[in-house]
Amino acid sequence: MRTSTRVRSALLTMVVSAALLTACGSGGQSGPGGQPTITYWASDQGSSIAEDVKVLTPELDAFTRQTGIKVNLEVIGWSDLLNRILAAATSGQGPDVVNIGNTWSTSLQATGAFLPISADVLNQIGGTGRFLPNAIAATGAPGKDPVGVPLYSLAYALYYNKAMFAAAGIQNPPATWEEFVADGKLLTHAQQWGVSVEGASTSENAHHAFTFSQQQGGGFFDASGKPTFNTPQNVAAIKQYVDFVAADKIANPSDAEYSNGTEAVQDFATGKAAMMLWQTADAQLGNYGMDPAQYGVVPVPFPASPPSGARHVDSIVAGINMAVFAATRNQDAALQFVKFMTSRQTQIDLNKAYSSLPSVTDAYSDPAFQTPTAKTYQQILTDSAAPMPAVTEESQFETAMGTVLKNLFADAASGKAVTEQAVATQLDQAQQQLNAGG
Repeated sequence: MRTSTRVRSALLTMVVSAALLTACGSGGQSGPGGQPTITYWASDQGSSIAEDVKVLTPELDAFTRQTGIKVNLEVIGWSDLLNRILAAATSGQGPDVVNIGNTWSTSLQATGAFLPISADVLNQIGGTGRFLPNAIAATGAPGKDPVGVPLYSLAYALYYNKAMFAAAGIQNPPATWEEFVADGKLLTHAQQWGVSVEGASTSENAHHAFTFSQQQGGGFFDASGKPTFNTPQNVAAIKQYVDFVAADKIANPSDAEYSNGTEAVQDFATGKAAMMLWQTADAQLGNYGMDPAQYGVVPVPFPASPPSGARHVDSIVAGINMAVFAATRNQDAALQFVKFMTSRQTQIDLNKAYSSLPSVTDAYSDPAFQTPTAKTYQQILTDSAAPMPAVTEESQFETAMGTVLKNLFADAASGKAVTEQAVATQLDQAQQQLNAGG
């Protein structure tokens, strides 16, 4: 693994600081019956933080009734979560349990700040066999003990508005990008756009960059972990996505400012856009008054004539893991909480609420996960999703690549031409920043 001097220095600082967590981490409080109180940082999964608190509170109350362990909950938005986690890893002032994006697993594993989920630890929470294989695989670097366990499983798919397609005379959803762009142009008129995107969201941008690159036969790191950003395949992938605004003109230029995970969904739900490329969104759409009968969900398109080396990947293996800080004073209580959150009934309750997929196999017997949408996502996760690069710099990669696309979407929105050279320049700058530890 090739790691820059600044990155190695930052990781060493995190490892040293993690050792100090025993002195200044969570703990010291007592819940009912003398049991400890643990702190839990949850990721923002719903349409608002208030909704997440509403969904999670009954589950946490049930855990307290069962165990006597009280849980202090804080829900943190995606724009802040990674920075909060890294700050906790370096300062020692963090929670006992935290949700992490599964794509961050390898980066956070390298800090040494989190409890390795060894076979013994996994046995305490039910064993490896309970978890979906593709979900448990996205919990850290290959050959090492995981840095967490899967909580919510997710993938990307194409949502389309059935009535808008019918009005445009389109009989079937697009299966290829050529069909997607052609349909998008037919669907773009007046105050309606073919597709909605979150052009300022670093995580959304990085996820799509990875998938489009795989379809173009590219990759952002070589086998040794060295970044390979500015390749013809990656340039083609980035330009293809930005061209939704720039050349194809099937996405609203104002989408270049969308970043909070709700705006693109709201535009789709309210009829301002006919399509979106999104992770499971049924709950969010329902909150905006959209009925499941109004839309369809199919796999993300693929090139009609795939270039050499193309991989049939149409989604990242997306999802949320639960991790325990290594030096928590409440390790037993934290692991009891992880076991509870990955239990069959809690998995059913939470994944129903969020329209995500359970991370454990025994929850799939519930009718909520036998719907056409759920079946589509299960198929994608099983057959055509791939994990993000398992490199130490993965979280820095997401920031760098997300910023590349954010800048290019902003250029497109302002009317500036997005050429292959412009894309290559942005990719060069991002790679230099990553090599410098930025």
